[in-house]
Amino acid sequence: MHKTLLLSINALCASIVWAQAPAAAPAPSPSSTQDKLSVHWEELTAAEFRDAITRAQGTCLLPFGILEKHGLHLPLGNDLLNVRYAALNAAQQEYAIVFPEYYFGQIFEAKHQPGTVAYSRRLQLDLLQETTDEMARNGCKKIIIVNGHGGNNSLLPFFAQTQLDASHDYVVYVLGIMRGGQGEPKHKSNPATDMHAGESETSMSMIARPDLVHLDRAAQESGADQARLKLPEGLYTGIWWYARFPNHYAGEGAVASRELGEFEAKTWINGIAQAIRAVKADQESLRLQNEFYERSKHPLDTPQ
Repeated sequence: MHKTLLLSINALCASIVWAQAPAAAPAPSPSSTQDKLSVHWEELTAAEFRDAITRAQGTCLLPFGILEKHGLHLPLGNDLLNVRYAALNAAQQEYAIVFPEYYFGQIFEAKHQPGTVAYSRRLQLDLLQETTDEMARNGCKKIIIVNGHGGNNSLLPFFAQTQLDASHDYVVYVLGIMRGGQGEPKHKSNPATDMHAGESETSMSMIARPDLVHLDRAAQESGADQARLKLPEGLYTGIWWYARFPNHYAGEGAVASRELGEFEAKTWINGIAQAIRAVKADQESLRLQNEFYERSKHPLDTPQ
């Protein structure tokens, strides 16, 4: 009798719990699951990554920054922070997977300043090649390197050219820094020397990471061109930047504004989003690249 009563009570409790339990949520549809996919490579699970590659049509972004002094008022990783801000927002507009923080570029000209991390030229190229190779192995067959640092302006096009040295089953695209344009607010400083931690870059930082901008410190150091090297136009030497801007600061960061920053950010974000769309639609680059690889094996057979 006692055992029967206990069984009855247990059955009653189980039925009450079952009745009060919330109904199971319906399985999410593939479209709703895709809508929630992060654009951050590092935030995706392995299963989500497969879906993300499909949604991105194999298109991935590699925002490329650096660690260097940016006057007295901006953080060392300013280029990295700004380019990632622009890339991540662009990928929200036109879906693409954004690779984690990458700052292994060319910055020899700032080695005299504290906090600069300058990797050897061989390591820069080797690491970048292995990174794009690994991205491609994981399905990124269209890789857009989004440059956020002026010191990479020669490195990245050269790297893209070196992709013709050996066969690759993916294409590397390089997108330069995008600033200014029609409707841009009037500048308060000289645009000719507004190159590094000056009005434009500081304004952009006021949008991307306002918590790291210290405008009150910007006027404590000169960003003027010291013009210590006199060479004819077209003649280049690597010491040119140090000769002009030894403080590693070019321009007037103190006159930066959120108005200019919002324009700069919108211009850059929209430009990256447009590049993503163009790359997704590009069916010729890989075809021509493969044709080139094949003809390179037998150059004497190439039609003249």
